[in-house]
Amino acid sequence: MTVTLKVQLNGETRLFPILGDPIAQVKSPQNLSAILQRRGVNALVIPLHVHPEDLPATMAVLRSTANIGGMAVTIPHKIPALDYCTGLSERARFVGSVNIMYKRPDGSFTGDNVDGIGYLDGIRGEGFEVAGKRALLVGVGGAGAAVAFEILQREAAFLAIHDLNTERRDNVVHRLAERFPGRVAAGSGNPEGFDLVANVTPVGMKEGDPYPVEVQKLVATQFVADAITRPEVSPLVQFARNLGCSTMTGAGMFNAEAEILVDYLLGDI
Repeated sequence: MTVTLKVQLNGETRLFPILGDPIAQVKSPQNLSAILQRRGVNALVIPLHVHPEDLPATMAVLRSTANIGGMAVTIPHKIPALDYCTGLSERARFVGSVNIMYKRPDGSFTGDNVDGIGYLDGIRGEGFEVAGKRALLVGVGGAGAAVAFEILQREAAFLAIHDLNTERRDNVVHRLAERFPGRVAAGSGNPEGFDLVANVTPVGMKEGDPYPVEVQKLVATQFVADAITRPEVSPLVQFARNLGCSTMTGAGMFNAEAEILVDYLLGDI
């Protein structure tokens, strides 16, 4: 969907960057800018393509630029961005990543991660409730750890986590097990026996990517969700739809958390 912007661009316009690498896939600039304008705020969300090695220099510039009000953060900066926050929500501290940062008047940043809220609210918007269900989550990077936390926070009966980075997977499983004992364990790419199959990896963004799970073992009664927004319908979601599964695309996740992101950018949370 294309969003038409009618912005008054002048010397009083505030800028809210979104940092990522790659950045071409994000829908945040237009959609969040439209929300800001609907609220009567003279501001724009702008994409910044920042390579990991350039993040320290970029953050120094953003902190010292007076009309930068805060920023959104995407792959692969969600975990490194923690180091630039002097304040963190309990949720962000627990999952070890941020996806939104508010800039205080003194130039310092406070961070939160609302990816899990957006992902689960998006699934709920498609008619699926995770409470009492069994879930398989693929990927526990910056966004995936937040989704894992939220799945258990919303009373899922059990969560299995699959990640090719087994050290990262085991670290997240260990920390979640301390808070949600008996309800989380390491898993595999086999989706059999799960009510929810959730992908929170970039797999599927590039042509020729493998499926993140063993799709031949999916069944029509499962709910399948994906976090990627480009392509609009990921190969995993398309395969699941062909089977008759209910699904959520990455746009469903983003749309569910967009208003929350703007609240945070403006310091209203």
